[in-house]
Amino acid sequence: MSMAALDGRSISPLVVTGGAGFIGSHFIRLVLKTAPDVEIINFDALTYSGNLANVADVSENPRYTFVRGDITNPTAVRTVMQTYRPKAIVNFAAQNHVDRSILSAHDFIHSNIVGVQVLLEAVREFGLKRFLQVSTDEVYGTLAEGDPTFTEESLIEPNSPYSASKAAADLIVRSYVKTHGTPAVITRCSNNYGPNQFPEAFIPLFITNALEDIPCPLYGDGKYIRDWVHVRDHCHGIWLALLQGRVGEIYNLGGANEWLNTDIANKLMDLCGKPRSLLMHVKDRPAHDRRYGINFSKATRELGWKPETDFEQGLKDTVEWYRTNRNWWRVLKKATSAKA
Repeated sequence: MSMAALDGRSISPLVVTGGAGFIGSHFIRLVLKTAPDVEIINFDALTYSGNLANVADVSENPRYTFVRGDITNPTAVRTVMQTYRPKAIVNFAAQNHVDRSILSAHDFIHSNIVGVQVLLEAVREFGLKRFLQVSTDEVYGTLAEGDPTFTEESLIEPNSPYSASKAAADLIVRSYVKTHGTPAVITRCSNNYGPNQFPEAFIPLFITNALEDIPCPLYGDGKYIRDWVHVRDHCHGIWLALLQGRVGEIYNLGGANEWLNTDIANKLMDLCGKPRSLLMHVKDRPAHDRRYGINFSKATRELGWKPETDFEQGLKDTVEWYRTNRNWWRVLKKATSAKA
């Protein structure tokens, strides 16, 4: 299914759900900076990883509005639709940490599946021009060493409650496209890194622990392989997919940048100026995917997208951001440990 390319004006106002989170906040910043004709409504429930400090620098922008609300609440979603009459939605809102989903899957099922269905109904009712679902490469499951990278045609074989909830959401989006003609696009990205990522994720956890001389936990043998892409590159890909992506299509966004977790951990210790003895192997988590690798040639071919950030420099800049923004992450780590 195809549709003519959109421009900024045609999708404004734009609702960004989960815009106070890591990737969503970077996306908002990118759009406000590069698309002067776009107004943004940031719709976020401010759960544990949603943080208004992430968007403090744009809070006074006249083209930006924050509305607190939950995507699983149809009344709250309809109110936003009726009040602002948006033309498009980009959905970042999700429970998104594998370990948390293993401990309790309820919130993941509710937010990541029910919430997407509520948004899709709003798209239908109010006749929005585009819905973009931000998904993950984890829906594909795992690759064996030496296997080709994931393409958009790869089987969906999720292995954690988190990835299963995201896969289910993708299938619901597909069903709305096929059944109702909903103008939706899906993006699936590899592991993101960059400033203001919630400090329970691998890279910020190891940086912040190292900076305070706290042991850094490596699951199992540490020889898990992840493909890394800078959050700004990911957001650029989402923006292009929103405007130029073909309705009903999936676009993989990756870094062509696969690394062993042990190698990343060693790099982070070196960049933090800390001894590698801080690395501590711990019991592996259940159903731990061995390798992720993304083929993003479709996004390059159809959207003109490719990652631009040099990984070595991007990682160095990320470490420096956490080094100089200790107050930001210390508050979050304290709050998280208090609830544990």
